[in-house]
Amino acid sequence: MPKRRKVGNLLALASLSALVQRPMHPYEIATALRTWGKDQDMEIKWGSFYTVVRNMERHGLIEAVESVRAGRRPERTVYRITDAGRAELVDWARELVSTPEPEHPRFRAGLSVLAALHPDEAVTLLRRRLSLLDEGIRAARNTLAEEGRRIPRLFLVESEYDLAIREAEAAWVRGLLAELTAGTYPGLDQWRAFHETGEMPPELTELTERGDGTQ
Repeated sequence: MPKRRKVGNLLALASLSALVQRPMHPYEIATALRTWGKDQDMEIKWGSFYTVVRNMERHGLIEAVESVRAGRRPERTVYRITDAGRAELVDWARELVSTPEPEHPRFRAGLSVLAALHPDEAVTLLRRRLSLLDEGIRAARNTLAEEGRRIPRLFLVESEYDLAIREAEAAWVRGLLAELTAGTYPGLDQWRAFHETGEMPPELTELTERGDGTQ
């Protein structure tokens, strides 16, 4: 179970990872995170950024070291990470790397209601998804190879993971399509009959009434 943290927004984690390098004012932090593509690694809501910064300061994860002004720009407060902030960064990273958590991707939600589609339409849609996946995989491989020539692998490991997940999904979708098109998918006839007659097959009705598929 995830640990309850004083500032649980992942923006705090990202900000601490920036401040561990050097003190920055909030605008610099946000610029660095955008440059590094952190909003692709985690869900980031930029509208809450300054609230997260204030909360990190309030809980002692960061502290103000000076205020600077450049030309006519508003005065900006420069923050540095505290010992407590470093400890939080390390502990949070340990948790995320070591402990699996339930995740709810949109594709899983779609699969959970796949029966709402006619099998033939499901095949068409899955083929479309597979085509897009294959296209994205090719692009990701090219990008990773290019970045690997100038960026240490340690800083590309999340991109490697993302590529591996896409490849695994594509392989699974390809296998599902093979079963559907070959007619070997279990229960395919009942699924098709439901959409062509409008009547739920008795075995599916019984399953629905039980509320699960475990008995």
